[in-house]
Amino acid sequence: MSDLKASMYQAAVRPDGTGTGAAIVEFTNVSGKACTVQGYPTVAGAGNGSPEKNRPLKVTTTGGASAVKIAAGGKAWTKLTFVQVQGEADGYCKSGATPASYPTLVVGVPGAGAHQVALTDGVIAECDDKATVTALSAAKPS
Repeated sequence: MSDLKASMYQAAVRPDGTGTGAAIVEFTNVSGKACTVQGYPTVAGAGNGSPEKNRPLKVTTTGGASAVKIAAGGKAWTKLTFVQVQGEADGYCKSGATPASYPTLVVGVPGAGAHQVALTDGVIAECDDKATVTALSAAKPS
């Protein structure tokens, strides 16, 4: 749906002591009329400009999903939490998996299409191809 414009930034509140990081994806209704979204986004590491090379992440959902009406110019949000890469330089994953780094993510909104987003400061570096995702919400997470 071209009615939504997505942007992504690092979350202020991240889980303590777990080695995970978090990002907020903000969806702005750029149409001239209200729209409704509901559910949990899908998340994939972007495949360097080739959608067939996108790497879907295993999503664990959290929180209850209800319909969110977004007024023209209004916003909705979701919070993504990742298993972060540890250490310096190339880093490592506590699980032994190979770290992955994505300049952009493809975030799918149920009924509203896929949106490619980049962090405003840095890249997503994650382990285990997993993300915990909150339901789309009218309340801005931190």
